[in-house]
Amino acid sequence: QVQLVESGGGLVQAGGSLRLSCAASGSIFSIATMAWYRQAPGKQRELVARISRGGTTLYADSVKGRFTISRDNAKNTVYLQMNSLKPEDTAVYYCNKFLAIAGDYWGQGTQVTVSS
Repeated sequence: QVQLVESGGGLVQAGGSLRLSCAASGSIFSIATMAWYRQAPGKQRELVARISRGGTTLYADSVKGRFTISRDNAKNTVYLQMNSLKPEDTAVYYCNKFLAIAGDYWGQGTQVTVSS
């Protein structure tokens, strides 16, 4: 059974930081490159960052240099450290396997709001 539980979101001023966590069930975490996605109001969900099981990372240009994705394979947990936050980072953030589609299982996400 797939389970994804995101946490760590909140309200922060521009320039601030947040650390998101995602607890994933073993069935998905053990085989997958994991990723963080976000969806802003009125926009499509977009890929923010991904990390392979071995730790290779890739970031969207909009967050490169500000966000850091990491994972703890022993805890089945993925993290997203977000620094120098901007109002345009405001969105609901989700974790899932890389290349997840709308029809896959998605968790509830965690809301990040950045005030200017």
